[in-house]
Amino acid sequence: MSTPAPTTRWQVFPDAAALAGQAQALILDAARQSIAARGVFHLVLAGGNTPKDAYERLRECGANWVKWQIYFGDERCLPRGDPGRNDTMARRAWLDHIRIPPVNIHPIPAEHGAEKGAQRYAEIMRRVPEFDLVLLGLGEDGHIASLFPGQPPGSGEGAADVLAVRAAPKPPPERVSLSAARLSRAQRALFLVGGESKRDAIRAWRAGADIPARHIAPVLGVDVYVDRAAWPEA
Repeated sequence: MSTPAPTTRWQVFPDAAALAGQAQALILDAARQSIAARGVFHLVLAGGNTPKDAYERLRECGANWVKWQIYFGDERCLPRGDPGRNDTMARRAWLDHIRIPPVNIHPIPAEHGAEKGAQRYAEIMRRVPEFDLVLLGLGEDGHIASLFPGQPPGSGEGAADVLAVRAAPKPPPERVSLSAARLSRAQRALFLVGGESKRDAIRAWRAGADIPARHIAPVLGVDVYVDRAAWPEA
């Protein structure tokens, strides 16, 4: 059974800088609301160049970082500190530049391989309530996190929180990814999509194609921030 389509709000920005600025504002606003309501902000990070631009802006902000809990939507099975890892990018762009307690950052232990990395992150996920905000990118082929078209996104009833990906069509083939069901267990999701190479994926999504993005269904729906270059009608 497919996941019901969430409320999806599309917003097109003139360029990557405007997109990153608005993303920064939305993340900070979500943090303020979550901390005021529950005393903590649970945020899931995405990899990719477009999210990286937003991360670099966040390091210039003053925020109550001790109240932030940081997770990752997926990770490549590479050694810790490898520049190809999403957590390495996030640290270099943002997390290493702010006063956030190291224990508040929860990297995926993908250096242990897909199976063991997924098992260990699943143990962490069992202690984590609903996310407040999930950040996601969108690949040229329509993939999100490490959930690829044509492969089960883990969206059905009883789906595992964390998936061991062993045959990703993009290198490296071994990865660890949160499932669509776990990514949907959130207040809201924000997609950050930039660049002309993403036009076909955006077009397919808006046409109703069964790509992984359509299986993300948080409580308050999905916001999609797209720069003009990625917008199919540009």
